[in-house]
Amino acid sequence: MSHFPEPNSFTKPLFDQLKRHPKRIVFPEGEDERVLRVAARFVELGLGVPILLGDRDKISTLGKNLGVSMDFVRVIDPVKSSDFRLFSRRLERIERYRGVVGVDAEGVVAKPHYFAAMMVQYGQADACLGGNLTEPAGVFRPLLHLIAPDPKVSKVFAVTVMTSDRLANFGRDGVLFLADTGLIPDPEVGDLASIAAETGMLAYHHMGRRVRVAMLSHSNHGSSRSDSALRMVAATAAAREKVSLDECVIDGEIQLDVALDPEVVPRKLPAISKSERADVLVFPSLDAAHISSKILRHLGGAECYGKLIRGLTRPAAQVPRTATEEMILGTAAALGVEAIQYRLLHPKG
Repeated sequence: MSHFPEPNSFTKPLFDQLKRHPKRIVFPEGEDERVLRVAARFVELGLGVPILLGDRDKISTLGKNLGVSMDFVRVIDPVKSSDFRLFSRRLERIERYRGVVGVDAEGVVAKPHYFAAMMVQYGQADACLGGNLTEPAGVFRPLLHLIAPDPKVSKVFAVTVMTSDRLANFGRDGVLFLADTGLIPDPEVGDLASIAAETGMLAYHHMGRRVRVAMLSHSNHGSSRSDSALRMVAATAAAREKVSLDECVIDGEIQLDVALDPEVVPRKLPAISKSERADVLVFPSLDAAHISSKILRHLGGAECYGKLIRGLTRPAAQVPRTATEEMILGTAAALGVEAIQYRLLHPKG
């Protein structure tokens, strides 16, 4: 049997909100015992309705063998679904509008990740979570293809949320938002500004207070004039124009220790007498962000949630194939809360 730990500083507020406003989360890779256990726990906690895609008989048998309750868990086989032909016709219209002819719409919609994206885009589910059995590209491609982009975000990117009550200086409340951890290899100034503003807004809504966003570099406030440092300087200025000071403060370019350790600040930046620990870390490249998240998880023992995909008008996430059940549950809860706050995060959606 699975054992889910007690909720932490990130997941407890999520669970509390979802109990008041339950949501429907679709899992395209439903034929996974981790997902079955997460689905049962999701129902047990009263967080909403999990929707598992896959072979109904196979999932039912797996649930019985695991001793997992399937009460209030929806199981859908895409090809046998009453929405299958409707989604196929919609895909044909989408492709025709894009100038693509001869597409095998039914063959595409039969794929669980495409069917799940259609469910979310057309209101049959509130959010989509995949990746537990699939390469990241297999998760991202259908979402980018079928879910409408957010016009105020320059490029779609990913946020990893991490928590730790053991590591020193781990954010103000033991929670850090890292971006971009998934999609843009070498972000340009505009991309970095958009990543900072959007992740700051996401953190603000989750934390319920003003947050600090750190634009990370090897340089501190002009100590280096390298191209990468100057790019973060420009991105900081552009990001500040996108946010309200009531929601987040954006600081950059700064080094990681300056972002997280208040005792370091007066030594490296004497002009600043006091500074709160950062809640959001914006990295200069995908390599830096991805490697840092892996170090924190696999060496530091931090809990990890996401990647939460930003820049779409519907909530979605990709978890790694090594995801624990706790990671999947917490990520699903984060998506549910994003769905609750949809109108705040996407005011023109």
